[in-house]
Amino acid sequence: MNGQGASKLKLLLQAIPPGFLVDMAWMTRHAISRQSVSAYVKQGWLERVRQGLYRRPFTTGASREAATGWKIPLLSAQWIMGHSFHVGGVSALGLHGHSHYLQLGGDAAIYLYGSAMPTWLVELQPDPRFVRRNDALFGEQPTGVEDSEFSLSDGPDAEFTLSPWRWPIRMSSAERAILEALDELPNNESFHTLDMTFESLVNLRPNLLTTLLVQCQSVKVKRLFFVYADKHAQAWRKHIDMSQIDMGRGDRALAAGGRLHPTYRITVPADLLPQEASHGA
Repeated sequence: MNGQGASKLKLLLQAIPPGFLVDMAWMTRHAISRQSVSAYVKQGWLERVRQGLYRRPFTTGASREAATGWKIPLLSAQWIMGHSFHVGGVSALGLHGHSHYLQLGGDAAIYLYGSAMPTWLVELQPDPRFVRRNDALFGEQPTGVEDSEFSLSDGPDAEFTLSPWRWPIRMSSAERAILEALDELPNNESFHTLDMTFESLVNLRPNLLTTLLVQCQSVKVKRLFFVYADKHAQAWRKHIDMSQIDMGRGDRALAAGGRLHPTYRITVPADLLPQEASHGA
């Protein structure tokens, strides 16, 4: 290998921790040719995951959980390859500690928001699988998207036992995530699950919530937010200035068989109505 080839290999090994992924687009941006990639694969410095996607091998044998998990592919896309997207909705709520609302395994999903995520990430289908969502709810506004450390409270993390790099995950704050989750009603989330979620959201930041509600493009989401916020009456609720928020006009039908909320004019299950309304005629 000549000096130029050796320097490119050094760049590759410095940029990609063991177990992490890189795609051919990244290689091309760093002037690493397909011929060089083929040579790296032959020498064992890279392993082919699928067409145009490669992994730097783990330093020792990896378990199936480590090799097929979701965290390393996601961090590879965010931090090595620089794609701008984030984990949001119920997935972010789960990662913020509401673990009983994020069921990992089975038909669970990690919701990814944004238009700049690579196609291969969704096509990998790890466990849990990735689900793509667009950024229509807030446009390109990044308000409430933060870099958050992984919680290790659930025990050892098989994905990182062999590759100890722990970049933070770019995801929605709880304030943004609850609005993204409300956007999933009624087809992809349950009113009951989000009711339980609101009960646990005791430490939301009212200034950030107000900014997000002003930026939010969905009248449905804004009305549903206040339906739940009024029901649970957390301390932060009284600090949200509704005068800045466009709540739209007219009644909105949402829940089949639901009842019209007297304040926010959207149909919801009866148990989300104010107590006097839910017992009325």
